[in-house]
Amino acid sequence: MTDNATEPVYYVISDLHIGGDEQLGEIDFLEELLAFLERLETTDEPAELVINGDAFGLWEMTGTDGMAKFDRLTEWYPGLFEQLRATGGSIPITMLPGNHDHELAAYETYADRLSAYNVDLVRSESVTRQVGDRTIWFEHGNQRDSNNRFEDFGNRYETPLGYYYNTHVTSRAGRLSERGRFNWLKDVQAVTPTERVPHWLLSKYFYREMNPLLRYAVIPFLLVFNVSAFLAVTAGLDVIGIWTMPVERTDALLEQLGLVGEAVHFLLVLNAAVAGVLLLAGIPIYFVIRDIGTTVDRFGVFETDLTVDPETPYIEAAREIFAEHPETAVFCYGHTHRPGITEVDNRLLVNTGTWLKRLHRRDVITGVLPPVFYPSYQLCVVRISAVPGGVSVEFEEIEKASPGGDEITRTERLLTLGRTPTPELPDRSIVTDERSGTEV
Repeated sequence: MTDNATEPVYYVISDLHIGGDEQLGEIDFLEELLAFLERLETTDEPAELVINGDAFGLWEMTGTDGMAKFDRLTEWYPGLFEQLRATGGSIPITMLPGNHDHELAAYETYADRLSAYNVDLVRSESVTRQVGDRTIWFEHGNQRDSNNRFEDFGNRYETPLGYYYNTHVTSRAGRLSERGRFNWLKDVQAVTPTERVPHWLLSKYFYREMNPLLRYAVIPFLLVFNVSAFLAVTAGLDVIGIWTMPVERTDALLEQLGLVGEAVHFLLVLNAAVAGVLLLAGIPIYFVIRDIGTTVDRFGVFETDLTVDPETPYIEAAREIFAEHPETAVFCYGHTHRPGITEVDNRLLVNTGTWLKRLHRRDVITGVLPPVFYPSYQLCVVRISAVPGGVSVEFEEIEKASPGGDEITRTERLLTLGRTPTPELPDRSIVTDERSGTEV
């Protein structure tokens, strides 16, 4: 038995991605982060803060190399580093490298520089901590992602696929973001999985960058495109004598509406004509694209997906760790930016989420308009502690207002009416000492 009052309490955060070229250097959550660190500075608990990877966005800082990046960080965010020094003087702060700040493991000097701010940099892929009679396994999680895995951890010259994406796409977005009508391109790092980036770009172009007159002229057509396509198909069947359109009742109803009815009739006829042309052109284009895709697959040009499965590799990794180290109660990771708790073999798999803005895709309620990507923040802090009979894992969400109307237009809200996302964090979970199950 242990005295829970004297047992260490672990606060875990990850995926802050602090730093980056130009607009990526803005920290939307700096005020909340400083307040959290100040709170830990004065806590009476025997606490330790674990920063579980990707504290910094070193990949996105393309203008400098090596230790010069640390100099830039301390120059840009002096208040943050001074607060780390103050908090680290009261409680231990442990930092693990992630993939975006893998250079922390590649240069020994990083450990020396961070120690001056009372941060203990562990230049390893994982670390364990004791909690009661059990242990916690901490890792960032990128080693389970084939696109961001380092086969030779700590090698400063190794560059996985994710490195190129972030140095050539994400960092460039930070440099170009202010050129738009609205400063939105920098949020490309919040789009997950990355296969959604083309849809997100189309969405932001349509709702933000497109000439407003053109957008509002196109919206009515796209809203009723499905109806127009149906009318075009049935009109074609009517022409070739397969099926007769029941238009008499519709025409009678529209005639009763006077000028409004005539306008609706004209719009439907025009839309049906355009939809018919698009369908005629689209059918052969579809088969050509499909044939190209079949050929590409046959040659095996693209053998893997761009992004990793956000769950399965981590469930498998947790099972391996739990089997090799039966005393492990919690497998804690980050990387995928999806906060959650999953029960695995009567233990807990915990994802610490991200402090970056998150984007939630929502399809429009009708028509063929681009989807809407709602922004939100979930500033996650995971608290892991010993409790009577086991180990407790609970999420704390540090309050931060979600972006307002400057990011989501009235048009987007109207088109997704009733589909606004309401992300929630998991409830508290407990791993029992009997190891016969978890209690939620």
